[in-house]
Amino acid sequence: QVQLVESGGGLVQAGGSLRLSCAYSGTIFSINVIGWYRQAPGKQHELVAAIASSGSTNYGDSVKGRFTISRDNAKNTVYLQMNSLKPEDTAVYYCNVKQIGYDVWGQGTQVTVSS
Repeated sequence: QVQLVESGGGLVQAGGSLRLSCAYSGTIFSINVIGWYRQAPGKQHELVAAIASSGSTNYGDSVKGRFTISRDNAKNTVYLQMNSLKPEDTAVYYCNVKQIGYDVWGQGTQVTVSS
């Protein structure tokens, strides 16, 4: 099994920054992709950013240039640094691990950006 624990959400003013953390444990294979997704009320679930075990990254168009995903394999943690936050970034952010035989989601952490 894989366990995910997200942290770092909160309330921030527009233009501010937050860093989300996703600590993972359990059965983690050498090849995997860990990502952050978000869902705002009335909107579809969307990819924010993902990072593969190789280190390659992928970002949603709406966050390119503002968000950075990184991983610390020694700490089994993936980070999402969010800068220049906008009110439209308000959503519940979910961590996800994809690897052979697993597609695991965290509980989510709320990010609210006030204007």
